[in-house]
Amino acid sequence: MLLVIVNVHVKPEKVEAFRQATIENARNSVQEPGIAQFDVLQQSDDPTRFVLYEAYRSSDAPAKHRETAHYNHWVETVTDMLAEPRTRATFSNVFPADENW
Repeated sequence: MLLVIVNVHVKPEKVEAFRQATIENARNSVQEPGIAQFDVLQQSDDPTRFVLYEAYRSSDAPAKHRETAHYNHWVETVTDMLAEPRTRATFSNVFPADENW
């Protein structure tokens, strides 16, 4: 299991448009065989901040995800909505080590 956490800071006037574009990307992403989970989280005390929580079944799945049409459309759509460049960090699952994902 490979986990990717993406932190996103959106311009205040673009929050709703970002939400809609990101939900559409997530709906398509969960259809990919290499993705076990794809969550879109919005910070409660600062609605301009989002976290994308992506759980991949294999180490090559993130690269395959970035090749999809829906991911590339999302990037093109949201880039100008960002208040700053998004950041990402990759993690490996320590516990629970569920091999059925």
